Amino acid sequence: MTERRLPDVLREARRRSGMSLRDVERATGIRNAHLSQIETGKIVRPEVALLWDLASLYSLDFEVLMRLAGHELAAGNNLTIAFRAMNDLSAAEQLEALRYMAKLKRG
Repeated sequence: MTERRLPDVLREARRRSGMSLRDVERATGIRNAHLSQIETGKIVRPEVALLWDLASLYSLDFEVLMRLAGHELAAGNNLTIAFRAMNDLSAAEQLEALRYMAKLKRG
């Protein structure tokens, strides 16, 4: 069985969601021309934060998208992702998450 390619997975997910490239641009802030280049395979390794946004929008497995894009889950990437994910939380939830992270750091 052939492994699926990132462009195919993202294009199919967008179509299943009934969204146009412009709809995705409005929802994520990622320019539709950039999205098109990802979906056609012209951009092979999209930025990690961009993959996070698309995984969230399409309800896809982020780790699968990372692997398909050739990225490794590393400490620097995880920090970017964590901060990006914080935008989806309320102010109270953000504060709770920050307190939890501080607790983890203290051990």
